[in-house]
Amino acid sequence: MVVLVFAMLLVSPGLAACGAETPDRYTMALIYQPETRTLSGEMTAVFYNRTDTVWETVKFQLWPNAFREGAKYLPVSEAYAPAVYYKGASFGEISVTSVDGGEARIAGEDENILEVVPSAPVYPDESVTFTMTFTVIVPEIEHRLGIGEKTVNLAHFYPVLCAWGGDGFCEHVYTCCGDPFVNGTADYDVTFTLPAEYHVAHTGAGTRSEDGELATYHVIAEDVRDFAMVCSEQFSVLSAEAEGIPVTYCYLDDADPARTLVAATQSLSYYAETFGTYEYPSYTVVETGFPYGGMEYPMLSLIADDLPSQDIPLVVAHETAHQWWYAMIGSDQYHEAWQDEGLAEFSAALFMESYPEYGRTYAELLSESENAYRAYYSVSSQLTGGETAMRRALVDFTGDYAYRNLVYDKGFILFDRLRQTMGETRFFAAVKEYARAHKGTIASPEMLISCFASRAPQAEGIFNAFLDGLCVI
Repeated sequence: MVVLVFAMLLVSPGLAACGAETPDRYTMALIYQPETRTLSGEMTAVFYNRTDTVWETVKFQLWPNAFREGAKYLPVSEAYAPAVYYKGASFGEISVTSVDGGEARIAGEDENILEVVPSAPVYPDESVTFTMTFTVIVPEIEHRLGIGEKTVNLAHFYPVLCAWGGDGFCEHVYTCCGDPFVNGTADYDVTFTLPAEYHVAHTGAGTRSEDGELATYHVIAEDVRDFAMVCSEQFSVLSAEAEGIPVTYCYLDDADPARTLVAATQSLSYYAETFGTYEYPSYTVVETGFPYGGMEYPMLSLIADDLPSQDIPLVVAHETAHQWWYAMIGSDQYHEAWQDEGLAEFSAALFMESYPEYGRTYAELLSESENAYRAYYSVSSQLTGGETAMRRALVDFTGDYAYRNLVYDKGFILFDRLRQTMGETRFFAAVKEYARAHKGTIASPEMLISCFASRAPQAEGIFNAFLDGLCVI
C-alpha cells in the first residue's frame, strides 16, 4: 500500500534563476531501524530546469516499489529467486508521506513513478525545491535494496529525479536483468543514523559520531549519479592508496582480503593511466550479499560474498572500470546496456593483460566470451530464430542468458574487434577522448561511436554490424 499526504506551499517552491554549472542537490536525513525493517527519511531536493521545456509536472522514480507484493516487474528472475530470498518470500515498498512544493500522486506502469505538479511551472533556467518525507520497508533479500544475512544494502531507496529525454521525463520499470537506472549527476548531503554496532560503506566522504546506542554518519558526495550504502555488524576493514586516492575494502569472509585490496588499488591506478584521471576523492569496495558478481555505484563497488576466490580480482576490476563507464561517463543503461557493460568487461580484460599474476589472460577471457556467445547463438537460433541485436530495452531481453551474452560477451568482442582493426594508438586515443569529452554527461551511443569513427572510418560499420546483429562471430 502506498500512502500519500500532500502539502501545498503557499509561496513559490524555491523558483529561482540558475547558473549553468549549479548542480542539482539532494539533502537527506535518514534513520534505519532494523527491528521494523524501516528506513525513514526527509529529503529536500533542488533541481534546475536545463531543458528548453517548461516543467508542469516533475517525475521521480520509486524503485523500492519493485519489491512490493503484486509488482508487475520482479526484481529478480525465477532462476535467482530461491537463492536471494533466503527466508522465503519477503516484500518491501516506499510510502511517500508528504511532499512540500507541489501536489503529488503515484503513477507509472508499475507504481514506479511519483508525479509532482509544482506550485508554479518551472521555466528553463529556473529551479524548483521539494521537501519530501518517506518510509521504506526494506525486504529481506540479498539484492541492491535488501536486508541480507550479513549486510543491509541500501541503494535506489529514495525518490530520484527521472532522467530527461526527447519526450520529457523518462519512466523506466525495474527489470530482473541489467541496471535500469539512468541518472544525471547531483550533489548529496546525507545524514544517516542507525544502531552503533553497524558500520557503513557508502558513496562519498563522511564522518561517524556516536551517541549512546546510535551512530550517525554525515556524508558528502559531489557530482555523482546516485547514492548507496552497505551496512553490517561484521565488517573488517583494510585501507591503502592508489595515485593518492584513499582506497578502502570492507569485507566479511574473504580468505585473502589483502589481495582483493591490491586488485582494487592496481585497477584504479591502471584505469586512471589508460583512460584518464579518477575524479572522485576516495574509493571503497565492499563485500556483501548480492545475487550477481558485483554492482557499481559512484565511489563504491559491491562484490558478492559467495564469489570463488579466483574470480574476485576479475570482478573487482570490472566494477572498478564502472567508475569510468557509468559513474563519471554515463550512458542510457536501460536501452543501451552494452555501452557501459561492454566497455567494463573489455577494461577488466585489459587489466588482466597487464597483471598476469591474477592468473587470467586477455586471450583466455576473449576466448571464453567468444565461445559463450557462439553457444548462445546456436541455442537462440533454434529457439527464437536468433536474438542478436545489442540495442534493445532491458525489458526486451528474453532473460538473464540473452542479456549476459549480448551485453557482456558480445560487448567485449565488439571492443576487441575495434582494437584489432584500428590499432593500439588510434583505439586508445578514441577511448580517452570519449572519457574526456563526455565526463559528467549521459553519453549517447552516437557520441561514443563518433570518437572511434573520427580516427577510423571503418569503425562505424563495425559498431553497426554488432549493434544491429548483422555480424558473424
